[in-house]
Amino acid sequence: MQKNLDIAPLRSFVAIADCGGFQRAATYLHLSQGAVSQHVRRLEDAVGRQLVQRHGRGSRFTADGHELLAAARRILDLHDDALRSFGTKIEGTLTIGSTEHAAAQLLPALAAAIKRAAPQLSFRFRIDRGVALRDGLASRRIDLALLLNSDDPGAIQVGELELTWYSAPGWRLPPRPAPVPIVAFDSPCALRNRALETLAGADLPASIGAEAPQLSGVQAAVATGVGVALLATLGQTPEGLVPRHDLPAAKPLRLSVGARPGLPVATAKIAAEALRPLLSRTPGPAAGNVIPGAPNTDAIMMI
Repeated sequence: MQKNLDIAPLRSFVAIADCGGFQRAATYLHLSQGAVSQHVRRLEDAVGRQLVQRHGRGSRFTADGHELLAAARRILDLHDDALRSFGTKIEGTLTIGSTEHAAAQLLPALAAAIKRAAPQLSFRFRIDRGVALRDGLASRRIDLALLLNSDDPGAIQVGELELTWYSAPGWRLPPRPAPVPIVAFDSPCALRNRALETLAGADLPASIGAEAPQLSGVQAAVATGVGVALLATLGQTPEGLVPRHDLPAAKPLRLSVGARPGLPVATAKIAAEALRPLLSRTPGPAAGNVIPGAPNTDAIMMI
C-alpha cells in the first residue's frame, strides 16, 4: 500500500513545533487535541518511524521527527506557493515582531497597511529583544520583524530611527570628570551600544546607572532621576520625562524589515513601504506630545 504525507497532518506537525505542544497546536488550528495526535500517528505510519516521544509531563521530537519537520516546512511552502500562483488566497495569521522602541507608533500603521493589501490575514504581535526576534524569524515562529541595525542581507531597509536623550525633569548632568549615568536595556542592545558610543565619541565618561529588560523599566528608572536614557520615540516624549539637548546628538539607528524563510517577498515589501512615511515625517521632540510608557501589546507566537 502506497504511503502519503498529507497536507493536514503536516500542518499539525509544524504547529506542534511552533506553538509549543499538542494542545496549543490544536487551539491554533481549531482542532481537538485528539485530532492533532491522530495526525501525528498518520505521519508515523507513513514514514515508519517514531516522530514524537514522551519527555517528563510533555513530549519532544525524536531525531526522525526533527528531520521530518524540516521537510514538512519545505512541503508546505511549496504547496502554498503553488496555490498562490493560481490566485488562491491562503488564509492565515501573520505574526509581526518588534522591539519595544517605537512599537506603539509603528505596529498599528504597519498592520493597517498589510490588512488593506491582504484582508484575508489576521495579525498577532510579538514584542521581544532583537536577538529573540532574529531567532524567531529563522525558526519561522515570526513572519515579519522590525529590526534595528540589522546586517541581514535579506532584510529590506526602511529608513532611520532618530534617537533622543531623556531624563527626569530637573535632573542635572554631574560635573566632570564624573561619568554620565546611563539607564539602559540589558545587553545586547543596539540602543545601549549607541548611547555608550555617542558619549565616548564626545570624550564624556559614562557608566551604567541602571538597566532593565523592558522599556517600562528603563523609563521608570529614568523618571526616578537615576540617569539618562537614549530612546527612539518618533518624537513623542514619554510621560514623566523631558528631552535633553545638552548631550551629544546620537546617530540614528537603521530600521529594516526582516522576513522568515518562505514568506512572499511582496508581504515584506508592503511592510517596508508602510513604515517609510512614518519615519520621514517624524516630528522633533516636544514635551507636550506625550505617550504612555510602554505599548500594551501581547507577545504571541504562531506558525
